[in-house]
Amino acid sequence: MNIADTKNDAPPGGTYTKWFRRAMWVGIIQDWALGIPAIFAPERVLKMTKQRPTGDPVWSSFAALLLLLISLLYIPGAQDPHRYRRTAWLSVFARPPGVIFFLGLRRGTYPLFGIIDALLFLVQAPLLYLATREKRG
Repeated sequence: MNIADTKNDAPPGGTYTKWFRRAMWVGIIQDWALGIPAIFAPERVLKMTKQRPTGDPVWSSFAALLLLLISLLYIPGAQDPHRYRRTAWLSVFARPPGVIFFLGLRRGTYPLFGIIDALLFLVQAPLLYLATREKRG
């Protein structure tokens, strides 16, 4: 394989695509930054983030494991949102249920997690929309 072949294998993208990728990776890394330590020390992570203690650290630890596993599924869409378009859109729209859950259904219980999901969605959704239009144009 020569250098020209490598360039053709690179994911396409303009400015919005590049910013979408960055925003997705911020979300993935944020999930890992909270999730990995919370698998092993959920109470410590909750205390560090100024959230209320959990009633059951085993379930909180398991929720952190699920967060980590879900975030791994975001990677293809983050790497190449044009090739993995559905994955990119599903990754972005995985955030609003967290907003609804933590800021609506369980208002006052771990609001930080709902706020993080809201901020990520508000950045990622418009960038993906613009990246999609950029690709068509």
